[in-house]
Amino acid sequence: MRKFQDRDTRIKLNDYWNKAGLIRKRNLEAWDDKQLQDESLRLQKEAKLGKPLDALMVDAYALVCETAKRALGLQPFNVQIIAGIALHESYLIEQHTGEGKTLSAVMPAYLNALTGQGVHVLTFNDYLAKRDAQWMGPIYRFLGLTVSYVQSGMKLPEKREAYAADITYVTAKEAGFDYLRDTIAFTSADTVHRPFHYVIVDEADSLLLDESRVPLVITGESDTSVSQGIIFAEIVRQLEEEKHYDFDEFGRNVYLNEGGAAEAELKLGCGNLYDPANSHELTLLNCALHVEVLLKKDVDYIVRDGQIELIEEYTGRVAENRYLPEGLQAALADKEGLQQQAGGKVLGTITLQHFISLYPKMCGMTATAHVSAMEFEEIYGLQVLQIPSNRPNNRIDYPHRIYTHREAKLQALVQEISSVHQTGRPILIGTSSVEESHLLANELSAADVSCQVLNAKNDAEEAEIVAKAGELGAVTVSTHMAGRGVDIRLGGGSLQQAEAVIKLGGLFVIGTQVNESMRIDNQLRGRAGRQGDPGTSVFFVSLEDEMMLRFGIHKAVRVTRQEEALIDPMLQRQIEHMQRMMIGQNFEMQQELNRYSDMIEDQRRILYEERLRILIGEQSMSPVEQRVRLFYIDEFWAEHLSYAAYLREGIHLEGLVSGSPIDEFHKQVAEAYEQIPDKMNEASASMLAKLEGSNDPEKWAEFGLKSPSSTRTYMVNDQYIQNKRSSWNTGTVVAYWIRKLLSLILRPVHKLPKM
Repeated sequence: MRKFQDRDTRIKLNDYWNKAGLIRKRNLEAWDDKQLQDESLRLQKEAKLGKPLDALMVDAYALVCETAKRALGLQPFNVQIIAGIALHESYLIEQHTGEGKTLSAVMPAYLNALTGQGVHVLTFNDYLAKRDAQWMGPIYRFLGLTVSYVQSGMKLPEKREAYAADITYVTAKEAGFDYLRDTIAFTSADTVHRPFHYVIVDEADSLLLDESRVPLVITGESDTSVSQGIIFAEIVRQLEEEKHYDFDEFGRNVYLNEGGAAEAELKLGCGNLYDPANSHELTLLNCALHVEVLLKKDVDYIVRDGQIELIEEYTGRVAENRYLPEGLQAALADKEGLQQQAGGKVLGTITLQHFISLYPKMCGMTATAHVSAMEFEEIYGLQVLQIPSNRPNNRIDYPHRIYTHREAKLQALVQEISSVHQTGRPILIGTSSVEESHLLANELSAADVSCQVLNAKNDAEEAEIVAKAGELGAVTVSTHMAGRGVDIRLGGGSLQQAEAVIKLGGLFVIGTQVNESMRIDNQLRGRAGRQGDPGTSVFFVSLEDEMMLRFGIHKAVRVTRQEEALIDPMLQRQIEHMQRMMIGQNFEMQQELNRYSDMIEDQRRILYEERLRILIGEQSMSPVEQRVRLFYIDEFWAEHLSYAAYLREGIHLEGLVSGSPIDEFHKQVAEAYEQIPDKMNEASASMLAKLEGSNDPEKWAEFGLKSPSSTRTYMVNDQYIQNKRSSWNTGTVVAYWIRKLLSLILRPVHKLPKM
């Protein structure tokens, strides 16, 4: 299979090389500026008249290449033109770090914007959205197109204007939040998006895979509430591993055993913990146990200014505006003795994956995609195409240095960094957490090695520091992808320094432990060796690292504790095998989460289509009829989301009767959804009778027909839902059903009524 794939790739790349040759032959150097701009007008007219964009591509790309040279002094390489062709043809391209993805994307963005329908370039953060729009803006504007960018915190009119531009740079989450706000707008004037057309996803591995299952949420007004979970936080602190609770084989989930259930019943005085009447207490207890045992301060979250801030799993950085599911977030606040603020009623939600799928045409680019090609094709129908580098890769990737224990690894790390630092060679160290960053920085300080530590929230500041990480003598400690999207130039831009750094071997990249995903490791390696520069990468690993313990590799390797690195090629292969297993596990987890969320998304789109027909004015309605109908669409959809969330929390138990939790979830959610039209019709008729046809907005408000006075948007770390849902082993399930059967005999079962 791989042989055929390689052959297909060669055929495709040869075709693109030929097209790039045609573009190069379309030499426009002799044209003056007006001729170039007239040519752009011609292309726009033809595109709007319906001429296929493929037929305009050679002329359009030649125009962009010449304009880039004049406006920015940038001459696209042939490989950048090839990347631009692949992006237009909806591939997900793997283009190595430093190869110029930003300029590559301008060609397909310009071509697809010729129709006047708009192009979105989704970036990793606000800083990159603004930087890339301003950097590439002169090319678009010279050719007669408008370009803008969106930032979080912008006012509605500013956003509306930005999205009206021909090309808009914006983060995926901000575009998604704006879409959610549009879905609850009562007038078209309060919306910011226009119909989606074509999207280019930058840093596609992060957005399409790592964060794709993360739900974006919009809620109504929130009120401060006193948490009921403090007592549960106190109880779980007194529980002991094995005696009261156990972990699954990979240490991802924790669950009460029989001893723990008995201890909790004693302390709560609630009788049978698994009685349906105690379901609320059981949920609070499980949430408290999860955050107490599985979430570590300064690894999974930090506490700053009296607030909990989560750490992104894949970047090791503080995640802005990110929360756990409601129960876990409250339990974490109780664990830290902080006041918990209620989230308010959920008005709408959509995963990044579903949001991005709203674009009729999409493509993506990243430096690391090939190892996850199966996932991209299975989930998005995107084929990965590896773009050749402009210059050969001269980076040396050394085998992992593996130690028996953490102390030996840390000592070796400090020695290696100190030794290399003495030569003046710049060093970039990638850590897995904020805690580890500070620990290493303290050890380096004790060894008289000063360093910059990156784990803050300021993307612009990080970009500036990362850009200097290639200077002589620089030592930079970074959590995973801090400053992602920023090139590290040898010498920090100084030609004299660059020559000195090249003689020293280029940037030296060190990873302090391997990650679950090989893509994350490759992202770190890719920081060195840009554009044919020399460079080195190596990972330091301990058998006591969290991943090694989780997979039991520390038990499989029978060696005595020693200070020197282990010389065992088999260990390297075991680590790679472990990472491949994790790719498979995470893929299966994402597929399961998709099966739960896909039906809700299908239902949302049906209701939203009706909402749009009412809002663009396709259905003949008076203003009061429009307002009432829109209000009850939103009201009953919010109620439906609440019911689906409740159902999902416990469906893994109910599904044991039918044999398939997902099938049972789909059945009950479908039944609830079928009731919505009748409810809307009945409620709307009743309200219209009360309003007596009044078109007075003040009277509407008197009867509660008003939009929320304030809303809040945030992202939910959905993997915790998966963990909590799957944290029942066979023994726990058997115990649950024994207790439930007993409770059926002893008392009636109280079921939550359907919608």
